Amino acid sequence: MNPRWEEAIEGCLGYLATEKSHAVNTQMINRVALESFAAWMEKNRPGAGPDALTGDDLRDFLRARRAQGRLAPASVKVIVVALRHFFSHLKRENLIGHDLLPALDLPRPDQLLPKTLTEDEVSRLLAANFPATPRGRRDRALIEVLYASGLRAGEIAGLRLENYLREEKLLRVIGKGNRERLVPVGEKAIAALDGWLTYGRPKLVKPKTGGEIFLGEHGRRLTTARLWQIVREVAALAGVGKKIWPHLLRHSFATHLLSHGADLRAIQEMLGHASLATTQVYTHVDEARLKQVHRRFHPRA
Repeated sequence: MNPRWEEAIEGCLGYLATEKSHAVNTQMINRVALESFAAWMEKNRPGAGPDALTGDDLRDFLRARRAQGRLAPASVKVIVVALRHFFSHLKRENLIGHDLLPALDLPRPDQLLPKTLTEDEVSRLLAANFPATPRGRRDRALIEVLYASGLRAGEIAGLRLENYLREEKLLRVIGKGNRERLVPVGEKAIAALDGWLTYGRPKLVKPKTGGEIFLGEHGRRLTTARLWQIVREVAALAGVGKKIWPHLLRHSFATHLLSHGADLRAIQEMLGHASLATTQVYTHVDEARLKQVHRRFHPRA
């Protein structure tokens, strides 16, 4: 990569990591988008650095990406957000003297409602015949805590022993943007977690094991990829015929709370959403569920 592009991209990503507290996954997504843009510029405008960018360059790049990858509006939005961060950084550092942001309109993605499990499906998942082994105890505790707390996969993988406030029945969670929140967990999740910590985790601890609550078979912290595998394995064990992933349990957590009368602001706090608008999507999910029930059971529906 041209050193001018490399320096500008690294400067932007460094600023976002330190000043905006962007999570590691967000940094990776931004890096891929910006390096893709730099490679496209070097191919289509050889020798042109960040200071030579024009609005036409941006529009041509996005047009090429849409044609090449048949990107959905949500995927285009990810690229546009990364580029907006980049151009703001260039302007802030006086690397360009003109404003490129007007050339980047955010696409309006279709309103896709998050998928959820029914309460019966969750009950079947939690009633799986977990073996009384360290791995079985871990998997039971993982599923119980995922549904009881609505944590993201990365958040639950990063939970540490000191984050478990046993007496208060709370988890201290470090979420997106390094924002800290306290999330309550119920009795059944507490029981499963205690079983894992007392009878399962000690058997997987190795000399270099860290303080994470959930460990893999080799005594190291679980990766999010392994967490996805565990959720799928438990779904197969329970005979749940749906494709299940960790975030599906997060969506189910929020939707079931709302359908039982929970306050939307409280759900927002537990999920760790910075904006209530993000949480409001679950009201649409609940409305859709009610309409489905009405159509199915009302005699004149």
